[in-house]
Amino acid sequence: MNREDFPMLNEDIIYFDNGATTFKPQAVIDKIKEYYETYSANAHRGDYDISFKVDLEYENAREKVVNFINAKDKEEVIFTSGTTEALNMIASGFFAPILEAGDEILITTSEHASNVLPWFRLAQKLGCKINYIPLDDNYHVTINNVKKVLTPNTKVIAIAGVTNVIGDVRPIKEITRLAHENNTFVVLDGAQSVPHMKTDVQELDIDFLAFSAHKMCGPTGVGVLYGKKELLENLEPINLGGGMNESFDNENAVFLKDLPTRLEAGTPNIAGVIGFGEAIDYLEHIGMDKIHERELQLRDYLVEKLIKIPHIDLLNIEADSGIVSFNVEGIFAQDVAYYLNKYNICVRAGNHCAKLVKNATGVTNSIRVSLYFYNTENEIDSLVELLKDKTKIEEEMI
Repeated sequence: MNREDFPMLNEDIIYFDNGATTFKPQAVIDKIKEYYETYSANAHRGDYDISFKVDLEYENAREKVVNFINAKDKEEVIFTSGTTEALNMIASGFFAPILEAGDEILITTSEHASNVLPWFRLAQKLGCKINYIPLDDNYHVTINNVKKVLTPNTKVIAIAGVTNVIGDVRPIKEITRLAHENNTFVVLDGAQSVPHMKTDVQELDIDFLAFSAHKMCGPTGVGVLYGKKELLENLEPINLGGGMNESFDNENAVFLKDLPTRLEAGTPNIAGVIGFGEAIDYLEHIGMDKIHERELQLRDYLVEKLIKIPHIDLLNIEADSGIVSFNVEGIFAQDVAYYLNKYNICVRAGNHCAKLVKNATGVTNSIRVSLYFYNTENEIDSLVELLKDKTKIEEEMI
């Protein structure tokens, strides 16, 4: 599907690590190249034509994000370096000033490090308590399990829309409704969900959302922090500096600009933001529903073949995403990845930055295949053929 648009697919590789980052279509590459070659000035700084062009393209990209996630206003979209920075800004800039000792932060053991460590730091600093939503037998989150641990002391639920190891799609709309009835905020880590399925922040009614461009055909070093406007107004800037201040005469006379500029100090990744806007155009031209449907087709095809191999242990047979995690019985996950690399097949192996998930699964490391719409059944056949012969894997490890 649309493989001809991706220069990297002309290389002699099969790429199954889309959960880490995706390839970039030629249109995105060209858009970034155009910026550097024809109007490479700073944003929101100059009083000359090419600077005006930068401002226009930069803010057009913001409008594209607004429409893509159905935010109410451009003031609700803040450009960051990625999901990690956005989640840290939310934790440190919004929640650190309002949480107190004894307040509870609810996460799961299958969260990515970026949605764990900022909350751990808050808990240590403020005396908050980290609680965990139990996972069911498939390592999924259910609304009933959220109900079991939600208390009047729960101030925030921080949860991924789709997890990066198990690949389960969480019932975010139901969780948000329940949380708001309890006066609890909801922070959504959208790194693995926004690139793969339609995300409507108003329908979900989430308070904050973080996601990254590089996982959705865009450049690295760019992401988005979405927040309801009334909440972002109370988010203290983590970075202070050029561009985000109105004026300052001394330490007692510092005035900041309005949203979104107030939260975007310094020179941003201008080329990245502009390229991100082009990536959104590209994905919307295909259609997010089509992308999600194609990924599920590929996933079903892969799982159907893997479950027939006796020495393959699947961690997540059931999941409505393009993530499939497994192990080859008796062989270290990284060794399998090195073996596949000999045949130019790229997979992820390890704990995938989700170091707590072993507490639920009992599995420390795994091999992860993360699919995207440009993968094919033929690529999956090549992977499966190499995994069928366990003896071959063991021999080539020596």
